[in-house]
Amino acid sequence: RKAKLFPPVPPLSFLHSFWSDGEQTPESRTFPSAAFCRPAMEINDGEEEEEFEFSRNYFLAKELGGSSKKSGRKISDIDPVDEQELRTAANNLEPKHEREVASLMESYKASYPEWGFMLRTGFGLLMYGFGSKKALIEDFASTSLTEYSVVVINGYVQSINLKQVMVAIAEVWWDQLKAKRRNSPSQAQQPFNSRSIDDLLAFMDGQEADDDKSFVCIIVNNIDGPGLREPESQHLLARIASCTHIRIIASIDHVNAPLLWDKKMVHTQFNWYWYHVPTFAPYVVEGVFFPLILAHSSTAQSAKTAAIVLQSLTPNAQSMPIESLYAASRERFLVSSQVTLNSHLTEFKDHELVRTRRNADGQDCVYIPLANDGLQKLLPEINP
Repeated sequence: RKAKLFPPVPPLSFLHSFWSDGEQTPESRTFPSAAFCRPAMEINDGEEEEEFEFSRNYFLAKELGGSSKKSGRKISDIDPVDEQELRTAANNLEPKHEREVASLMESYKASYPEWGFMLRTGFGLLMYGFGSKKALIEDFASTSLTEYSVVVINGYVQSINLKQVMVAIAEVWWDQLKAKRRNSPSQAQQPFNSRSIDDLLAFMDGQEADDDKSFVCIIVNNIDGPGLREPESQHLLARIASCTHIRIIASIDHVNAPLLWDKKMVHTQFNWYWYHVPTFAPYVVEGVFFPLILAHSSTAQSAKTAAIVLQSLTPNAQSMPIESLYAASRERFLVSSQVTLNSHLTEFKDHELVRTRRNADGQDCVYIPLANDGLQKLLPEINP
C-alpha cells in the first residue's frame, strides 16, 4: 500500500494558547488537530471498508459456488468428430505470415557460429519459445555440425527406449574413434547391446579420444515430451549429457518444463545455455503423435490394435486378469512371482493397453483405457 502524507499535528503550546484566549471554549470551537486529521481518517475508513467488502464478496462467492448444484452434463454427451476428419481439416488450414516466419528463421542463422562455439566450450543448448523448433535445430546441425556425428531423439514420440538410444550413441562414438585411428589397430569391443547402462556411460565418458574436441552431438526434439517426462528418463539424459564426449541440443515447449530438473542437472550435468528462439512455426510433425481433444479415436480401430498386440504376446500374458493382480494371478498359476507380473504389466503399459493411477487411499491401481463397447468388441477376438 502506498504511503500517505498527513499534515503535522499542531504542538501542545499552540493548543494551550488556542483554548486560553478567553474568546471561545473547546466545545464551541473546532479542534485544530481534528480538522487536520479527519480527512485522513475518513480515507482510511473508506479503504478499510472497501477491503472488507472485497473479502466479504470473495468468501460469499466461494460459499455460493460450493453450495450450488453441479451440472449433470458430461463430456461423454458431446459428439466429437472423427479424429481423421479433424486432422485432415487441420492440415488443410492455410498458413499465415509465411514471409515473416521465413524471415525470422533466416535471422537465426547469424547465431549459428555462437551456438557452435558454446557447444565446443562444453555447454548444452536449450531452445525455448513459441513454435516448433525442430526444423531450426536440424538446419543448424546440418550446416554447422558437419564435422561431428549427430544422433536425433524425438521426445514427442509416446514411448522411447533410452537403453537402445545409448547403444546407438555408443556405436556412433566407436565408429568416430575408429575413423580417427585408421593407421592403428583397433581393439575388439564387446557388443554394446550386451553392456549395462553404467558400462555404456563409462565408455562415452572415457579417454579413448586423442583430443577433447571430438564429441557426439545429441539433438533432443521436445526433451519435455511425453516419452521423456519421467524422472528416470530425465536423470538418465542428464548423465548422458555430462559425459566428456557428448554435447546436447534440446528444445522445450511446455511452460513447466524447467521443473523436470534440479539444480545439479541444470548447472552441472546438462549445463544449459538458454536461447529464446520463437519460430511461430506450426507443430506439424509433433502434433501427429498427440491425441486431439476435440476428436475421438475409432473404437473399432482401438479394439483391433489391442487384439493384434494381445495375440502376439505369450499365452500367460494374454490370459492375465488385470483386476485380480498378483494374488489371483498366482492362485491361477499365471505368474510365479511379483517380478513376472511386473514384466507383464510393463509390456501392457508399453503398448498402452493398461494404465496406472493412484487411488484416494494412496494405492496404485491398474485400469484398461478402453470404453465398454471397445472391450465388448475385443473379448470375442481374443477368446474365439
